Amino acid sequence: MTSTTGTVNGDGAGPDDQVGEATDRYVVVSSDTHAGADLYGYKPYLESRWHDEFDVWAGSYRDAWAEVDAGEEVHKIGVASGRQTANWDSARRVRELEGEGVVGEIVIPNTSPPFFPSGVLMAGSPRDRTDYEHRWAGLRAHNRWLLDFCGDLPGRRAGVIQVFLNDVDDAVAEVEWAASAGHTGGILLPIIFAGEQLPPLYSPAYDRLFAACEAVGFPVTQHAASVGGPSDDIQAGVAVTWTELEFFAHRGLWHLMLGGVFERHPGLSFVLTEQFCGWIPDRLATLDAICEQAGKGGSVLRTFIGSGLDALSMKPSEYWRRNCYVGASFMLPSETAVRHELGVDRIMWGADYPHAEGTMPYTTQALRATFSEVAPAECRLMLGETAAGLYGMDLEVLQKAARRVGPKVADVHRPLQDDEWPAFPDETRCYAFDRSGVALNRPS
Repeated sequence: MTSTTGTVNGDGAGPDDQVGEATDRYVVVSSDTHAGADLYGYKPYLESRWHDEFDVWAGSYRDAWAEVDAGEEVHKIGVASGRQTANWDSARRVRELEGEGVVGEIVIPNTSPPFFPSGVLMAGSPRDRTDYEHRWAGLRAHNRWLLDFCGDLPGRRAGVIQVFLNDVDDAVAEVEWAASAGHTGGILLPIIFAGEQLPPLYSPAYDRLFAACEAVGFPVTQHAASVGGPSDDIQAGVAVTWTELEFFAHRGLWHLMLGGVFERHPGLSFVLTEQFCGWIPDRLATLDAICEQAGKGGSVLRTFIGSGLDALSMKPSEYWRRNCYVGASFMLPSETAVRHELGVDRIMWGADYPHAEGTMPYTTQALRATFSEVAPAECRLMLGETAAGLYGMDLEVLQKAARRVGPKVADVHRPLQDDEWPAFPDETRCYAFDRSGVALNRPS
């Protein structure tokens, strides 16, 4: 089976594949891109027993979010009618990402797998067992499609597979299948929103899943996501969703830290993706203070928390440096100020391709805006090497591609002049070009 409209060489190499030296150019890996099959493109990957139901579902499928997206007449990388194909057209993605100097990508879901009520990042957890069985079949189809999609560009794509938390046995089996099949991108850990009837992430109920990921070296990624689809009053639904999504996306951090997950699974890697990073140092300081006060006899926190945190052998900031990373999509210029507090080896830049708020087609300008005054050795880690190592990519293959198309080191370290800052329509503004630093301490 093929997942694309055309395959490419493993390193995308052309006749000029030896142009430049590895030290002259950066290896840029986006820790945050999105992909998924076309609606009917999933059918070959779906177990045959579901095909008749799939045909009925696909024939009546309607996604309000996708319709809002398609309603935009013009997009900065092309007309809306052509944008959706970037989710599954492998050759197009290589062409466009290499045109931006990006040679590797961590692929996070984007479209609607079979039997989903909406796009995958907006659907929430299954409502009942019947819904679960249908959507689990859809997720498994996506994970198998994704394996072929990443296989179109070996060593340069790492696909983040999907699981549900409703059935831990199924999730563990899928992790074991994915590792044996050659996936390296780990899992997308679902966000548990208010009202969902699931144990919290720190519950021991999920320990077998975390142990399975730890055993095969799978990172666990949480990506910002909405709290279900929009309401009938779509604008009100979007407003509520936008207000709440960051809190629910961030809270996995303290669930896994304070809940002892990192204590029980010291080899587990956890990634917060497309959630900004300027807020993290203050939150870590708060978590450290909570743990310190809760450990003191007679303190107010000790009175309320009791011995709940006594099993932790490290401070939250120490768990961060051992277990955690941030997928810093379209990283703001102001956020480089906290890079040493987070650790430059904990930060992974992302383009958010092909989303409207991503860096395309101004990726070089975005890199200049954010990294022009950052030491090259630090840039090499944040722009690609850390992501390549964490997600099991082939650094030699990435370097070969970067020799052709990677941004020149000298160009990235040329500060962006006032007349070079891109002007966006408000609805397509990329945060990398926000000179106000407003997202440095966004509400969490």
